[in-house]
Amino acid sequence: MLHQTSATPDLTLCDREPIHVPGAIQPHGMLLVVDPLTMTVEGAAGDAESRLLPGWFGHPIETLIEQPLDPARLKEREGTILKPLIGQHETFDVSAHRSGERILVELEPADAPGEGPLAMLAMLEEASLRFEQAVGLPDLYREAADAYRHITGFDRVMIYRFLEDEAGVVVAESTADGVASFMNHHFPAGDVPRQARDLYVRNRIRVIPDVAYDPAPLRSPSADLRELDLSDASLRSVSPIHIQYLHNMGVAASASISIVQDGVLWGLIACHHRTTRRLSLPVRVVCRALASSLSRQIRAKDEAVLYRERIRLRSSEDAVCAKLNREPTLTAFFGEAARELMSMMGADGFAAVEGNETFTHGRCPDIGGVQEIAGFVRKGVPHTPFSTDRLSEVMQQAVPYRALASGVLAVAMSTEVPTILLWFRAEKLQVVNWAGNPHKDMTDDPAAILTPRSSFADWSERVRGRSRPWSLAEIESAGRLVRRLREDLATLRFRTLNEELAVTVREKEALIRQKDFLLKEVDHRVKNSLQLVTTFLRLQAKEAAGGEAVSHLEEAQRRIGAVALVHRRLYGNDSVGVVDLGRYLEDVVGDLTSSLGAEWTDEVRFDLVPVLISADRAVHVGLILTELVVNASKYAYDGRAGPLSITLEQHLNRFRLVIADRGHGKSGVVKGTGFGSRMVDALVAQLGGSLENAENRPGLRTIVSAPVEAARTASG
Repeated sequence: MLHQTSATPDLTLCDREPIHVPGAIQPHGMLLVVDPLTMTVEGAAGDAESRLLPGWFGHPIETLIEQPLDPARLKEREGTILKPLIGQHETFDVSAHRSGERILVELEPADAPGEGPLAMLAMLEEASLRFEQAVGLPDLYREAADAYRHITGFDRVMIYRFLEDEAGVVVAESTADGVASFMNHHFPAGDVPRQARDLYVRNRIRVIPDVAYDPAPLRSPSADLRELDLSDASLRSVSPIHIQYLHNMGVAASASISIVQDGVLWGLIACHHRTTRRLSLPVRVVCRALASSLSRQIRAKDEAVLYRERIRLRSSEDAVCAKLNREPTLTAFFGEAARELMSMMGADGFAAVEGNETFTHGRCPDIGGVQEIAGFVRKGVPHTPFSTDRLSEVMQQAVPYRALASGVLAVAMSTEVPTILLWFRAEKLQVVNWAGNPHKDMTDDPAAILTPRSSFADWSERVRGRSRPWSLAEIESAGRLVRRLREDLATLRFRTLNEELAVTVREKEALIRQKDFLLKEVDHRVKNSLQLVTTFLRLQAKEAAGGEAVSHLEEAQRRIGAVALVHRRLYGNDSVGVVDLGRYLEDVVGDLTSSLGAEWTDEVRFDLVPVLISADRAVHVGLILTELVVNASKYAYDGRAGPLSITLEQHLNRFRLVIADRGHGKSGVVKGTGFGSRMVDALVAQLGGSLENAENRPGLRTIVSAPVEAARTASG
């Protein structure tokens, strides 16, 4: 008797829906489950009896698909395309991939002979050229929507971008006549659950040729296939909730192509059709390749916009700093340069708080409100710009100033008296168009059975307490401006104060010498203390019995070395509160590889961007990296040297540290679960971040992600 899996999951919470193990496929194709030891078919889904062979069970897969199948060449996630197969009545496109301990072979109806590979390549090349020639991101989005509608033939193609709050918005659309538009409409985050987003990154194209299909269950006379992972199967049956969702939209067929940047889901190319429609395997390959080209062009145009904005701001900074040379005091300077300062940042108001004195220009809160906001800003990292487009959400006391100061960009400028420069942006009442009411179908009952939204009619929502967001270039410019002002102000004083300034300089130099003396004394004591602890550990290691105790003591020496390194870095840096994380991590690994052995020097590769981070968080990251590099030495290469890549990236206000080796990977014995692993977990938790391990094929890829700054409380 055939074992048949159920295609109806027990649904309570959307993020827990087991969409990767549906136990069924879409019936337009067939799925063969192969035992890799015997290379015989032990399970199937779809009408294999009438379309392929009645006696498929136990049949050798190579004779069934009429071609050799090498298990060693098959991978997870990446399907291997095989030669087409002529079935009993039709021709099939054939692909195969691994899923855990089994091999999955998918057969889909092939299109009739038509456009050949060269025509498909020409289509791909033409679309890529149009992407390159697009002027700006909106034009690129439109070109992408048109290109995908031409390639797929679907009635509606949308470029769907995920926002920071995980909601989505349609940024471009191409539609056939008579098809409703969702252009500029927002969709709530719950429309694409978290586990679905993970699958979109893993399996980058998903097609549903017929939304009204009846799932074809997995069947096997001998094996229980209920937990078979179909994440990478093109034919995987999709969630019944998603099917109902598409029914509610009036969609008969759909396709989704992922736009991925640096392993993060940027958005989707969402395709809808009013009648059933398939996408053949060759067309899907073209769509997936074109999505990679689109992703690269989005990044390139994003960087071009940022570059132009930086050039504009540099010019404005020059104009502002030029005004300082004509005025001897900050108060006079602000009176002269306030309009330029406000204009360069696109602000509605500008203020400067110097001690108890407050200067304002444009539309600003009252004096008390400006000083209250300045006090909140002063609690942050010194000399590091603070920015928000929703001040009342991070500072409850700012609710009364919401109309004038929903957006704030601020930075501290060190003079004789600490000065805070603040730019304000007024509240911008936003009317967000949603595809249906995003709140109407929500329920507070955690045990409620899932149901998709039933309406996608236009629904508008007024959003308050937010301003136009500050760009990365504007935030950088604020920090750079105060540095230049400090330098120019110092130069001006040298020129105008003459003897009085000379006396001040001499007094300042005396204070600096005293400060340097104290710092050197503290530095000397700290280095002696760390050296003493390291010496004790080294002596203890020599006397310790057993290799494990020696190993633990050596690891303790490395951890102390990481702390000592950041101390040296801070002592030699002008900004003792902030360090360049990229340079610090490179030095940490340099010291560490020296202790591991000279053979490691040529094996480590770096790709580190500058990330300014507070010293205490840098120490945490340095200790985490030390543990992960030591683990790679021990467990990936059994103590020998091997390739190791270390990447540091920054995306908005988060950094991402990736350590990848080419060693044993997850398939090896799980090691490193002692004190070091617990310490890494604790350090990651203290950073407010996350740690993820993934296959590097071969080897292990460890990803640490955390905010650059520690989280602020609502009260400041």
